[in-house]
Amino acid sequence: MRLRTICLSVIVFAGTALGGRGEVFRTDINPALQYYQAFLLAPDLAKGDSDYLFTNNWQGEKLSDRFGKLMAGYDNQLKLVRQAAGSKVDCDWGIDMSAGPATMLPQLARAKAVAQTTRLRVMWHLQNGRQDEARDELVAAFALARNISRDGTLIAMLVQIAIEAIDCSSIAANFGQFSPEALKGLADGIDAAPTRRMAADCLGTEKVMFLNWMRNKVLELQKQNPGNDARVMAELHQMLGAEQDSDGETNVWQRLTQAAGGTSDGVLRLLQQREQEYDKLVKLVGLPYAEFQSQEKAFRSEIENSPNPLVALTLPAFLKARERDFRILATLALVRAGVEYKLHGEAGLKSVADPCGNGPFAFRRFVFEGVDRGFELKSAFNLGGNQAVLIFVEKEGAPFQVDGNYPGRPLTRTAPRE
Repeated sequence: MRLRTICLSVIVFAGTALGGRGEVFRTDINPALQYYQAFLLAPDLAKGDSDYLFTNNWQGEKLSDRFGKLMAGYDNQLKLVRQAAGSKVDCDWGIDMSAGPATMLPQLARAKAVAQTTRLRVMWHLQNGRQDEARDELVAAFALARNISRDGTLIAMLVQIAIEAIDCSSIAANFGQFSPEALKGLADGIDAAPTRRMAADCLGTEKVMFLNWMRNKVLELQKQNPGNDARVMAELHQMLGAEQDSDGETNVWQRLTQAAGGTSDGVLRLLQQREQEYDKLVKLVGLPYAEFQSQEKAFRSEIENSPNPLVALTLPAFLKARERDFRILATLALVRAGVEYKLHGEAGLKSVADPCGNGPFAFRRFVFEGVDRGFELKSAFNLGGNQAVLIFVEKEGAPFQVDGNYPGRPLTRTAPRE
């Protein structure tokens, strides 16, 4: 009995001491550690519950008690995600990249799942009048997006963009439910998030993980198998694995060996050619929107028609990534412009420049099925038929798409299974 009393006293004293210093949680912990812990705390939903949450369209719906109970299961996970957002140290995911292209990045899918959950939790918080909770979890999701790209890989940068896009869409779809104060807190929180990575920031890592890695492997195999180039090529084939690339292109090895003349020295020559094209790519992806737009088409044609499969099959992905760079930069600015318009009217709208244009964003009221539901902002961004548009929903009603390539398209109401 005495031991329990002593332990309770220690706990109370410790809590009082921490409260007296105003410390809520530590800010010196590697955020990646907290994110990994958060991933472990995701509830293991039954398929029926998972389908109920993530396959139904909830925009414009009255959320049920079942929805709320399932969202409560993510409380501890989101608590750690919010704590990680407040960390003052760099995020280090501890990824060993010595496996080159085969390096595993298991954190990416888990991070995107957190963003998808946050989108639903924001709707639940707002329905129940918890604007501060909705704001803080959205800000934490933006911090997660930025931190997920810390390893410098192109795929992680693309996941960063995907999460940011989910967050921006969530703000626009629920815009009218946020108070001006909450919107200002959102904008300030996004500004305070860790620095985002761009396609150009990932080129160094990708060079190490593919170009340098493959060159070193060829040289290593040549050294291990002197005078037996057939063995070198056979082991290289096994090492590279699948017969198709990430875009589904088949017969990659066949094309590679044909271009290399069937020899490992030929493969080294192809790698050298790729490095020369890579140096051109570095300059291109660092250009601002207008200059990139004017030069991208010619460079794309050059690399896609290259007889070198290491050029034709791999470098176009960087151009697509740079296009997505510009689109999300425009979308983030659209969010800022929408907030400024809400806070300061037309003057606020004009204070935010379109990063892909020569002035502010195009503005119009948005009427859906004969009812004014909010306003639409449009960027000058237009690459590959894609546009950057965001519709800020100010009034409830029938659901429609607020972003993407078909903004304003009606969305089918779903009948949630209770």
